[in-house]
Amino acid sequence: MCSMKIAVFLFLMAVTAMAQRPRVAIGGILHESNSFHSVPTKLEDFNRRPAGGDLLALWADNNDEVAGYIEGAKKYGLDLIPTMVRSATPSGPVADEAYEALTSELLGLLKKAPKFDGLLLALHGAMVTPKHPHADAETVRRVRELLGPEFPIVVTHDFHANISPEIVQYSTALLTYKEVPHIDQRERGVKAAWIMGRILNDKARPAQAIVKPGMLYNIRYHNTNREPLLPIVTETKNLEKMPGIMAASVSAGYQYADVPAMGASAVVVTEGDAGRARQEAQRLSDMLWATRDRLKLDLPDAAAAVKQAMASTVHPVTLVEMGDNIGGGSAGDSTFILAELVKQKASGWVAAMYDPAAVEAASKLGIGGGFAMAVGGKVDKVHGEPVRVRGQVKLIYDGKFMDTAVRHGGQRYYDQGVSAVIEVEGSTRELASYVLLTSKRMVPFSLHQLYSAGIHPERQKILVVKAAVAFRAAYEPLNGRIIEVDTPGATAVNPSRFEWKKVPKDLFGLRP
Repeated sequence: MCSMKIAVFLFLMAVTAMAQRPRVAIGGILHESNSFHSVPTKLEDFNRRPAGGDLLALWADNNDEVAGYIEGAKKYGLDLIPTMVRSATPSGPVADEAYEALTSELLGLLKKAPKFDGLLLALHGAMVTPKHPHADAETVRRVRELLGPEFPIVVTHDFHANISPEIVQYSTALLTYKEVPHIDQRERGVKAAWIMGRILNDKARPAQAIVKPGMLYNIRYHNTNREPLLPIVTETKNLEKMPGIMAASVSAGYQYADVPAMGASAVVVTEGDAGRARQEAQRLSDMLWATRDRLKLDLPDAAAAVKQAMASTVHPVTLVEMGDNIGGGSAGDSTFILAELVKQKASGWVAAMYDPAAVEAASKLGIGGGFAMAVGGKVDKVHGEPVRVRGQVKLIYDGKFMDTAVRHGGQRYYDQGVSAVIEVEGSTRELASYVLLTSKRMVPFSLHQLYSAGIHPERQKILVVKAAVAFRAAYEPLNGRIIEVDTPGATAVNPSRFEWKKVPKDLFGLRP
C-alpha cells in the first residue's frame, strides 16, 4: 500500500512538473535583401515550412537554427508552440505589401496561440523593404509592442546581418551564427534555446550591448576558417565559455544592402551586467577594426581568371563568380566567365545558369536534340550579354536533390526547378564541357547539384560557381584550386562599383 502511495505521488509530481514547463513560441521570417538587384522579392517568393502533421518533427529534419530551437527545447525543458517560418532566396528588396502580409501573419498566429512564456525568433538581419531599411528591427518592434516590454524575445541572426542598435533594444537577447560557411546554424539555435531556458527556468535577466566599428568588412574575407576573422570568431567562442557571458557574436555584415546600419557589428549578452556587455562588445569591435589594412582587393577579371584556370596543372579549378553570388541576392545568370570559357576555347568545364526560357527550349528538343541558343544575361543589363551555346541536350530532370551533410544554410532538400544539361559542342567522351540550365536560382552550396545532373565535379578541369564564400564547405574538399574573380553584377566584390545613398559616407572600406 505504501509503495502504491509513493507511485501515485511520483506520478502527480511528474504531471505537475510537466504542467509547469515553460511554453515558448517559435517563428521566423528570413530574407537577405540586395539593394542593387533590380528584381523585388514578392510574397509568393517566400517558402512556407512544411505544414500538417507534427510541425515540430517536420521542422526538426534540418540543420538550421529552427531545428536547433527544437533540439534545445528538449534539452532545456521547454515546450514549443510553432507559428510560422517563411524564407526566400536572396534577391532584391522585399516589397512592402509582402512584408506587411508576412508580419501580419506572424502577429496573428502569436495572438491566436495558447498562452506562452517566451519567443524564439529566426530573422536573417539583412531584410530591406522600401519603407523599412532595417525590416528585421521593425519586425521585433511590432512583436515587442504586442507581447509587452518585459516579455522574453530571443533573436537569432545570420553572420551577414546588418545589426542596428534598435533591434538590440527591442530584443531580450540577440546572437548570430559564428561560422562562414554557415555550418553552425543548428548549434546557434540550441544556444538560443539555452538562453531562453536560463531566462524562464532560472530567472536570468540578460543585458546586451552592440558596438559597430564603422567598417564595411569586405565579403571576400568572410571565411571564418582562416585569417583575419578566425581569431576573432575564436575569441567569441572563448567568451561564451566564461561565467556570466550568455552569448558573444560578431557579424561581418551584408555589404549589398544600402542601409544606415550596413557594416560589421559586435554584440555581447551577459547575465545582467550591462557594463561588461559593453566592454566585451567594444573589445570585439576593436579586434574587427584592427584587421582593416588586411582587407585588400586584388582579384583577376574574368579573362585573366579563365586563362589562369586553363594553364593550371591542379584540377579542378573553381572559378568564383563573385559579382553573381546567388546566395547574396544576385541574378544567377551572369555570363562574364561563360563568355570567356567559350572565347578562349576552354575544355572540361561546368557552368550552372539560371535561364527558364533555355530550359523550356531544351525540354522541347528532348534528350539528344541539337541545342543552339543564347543563354544567360536576361534578368537585367548588369550581368553580361547572353552567350550563344551550341551542343546537345544530355539530360532533362526535375532539378531536385538532397545533401545529408551539414552545409551552408542548413538545407537538406533542394529544388532548382526543371533543369537541363547541355553537353557543349567540342566535348569528348573523356573530357566534356557542360552548361547546367535551371528554372529556379540555385545557390551552389552542395556538390549534389552537379552529381544529381550526372556530372562528376572531381573529373572536370574547371567549375564555375556563382558564390562568394558559402560554396567552400562543399567544394574545398575536392582539393583543387580556387580562384576568386572580380566580375560586375549585383554582388560585385568591389564596393566602388555601386552608387551608395543611405550608408554612412565615412564607412571604412566603402571606397577601397
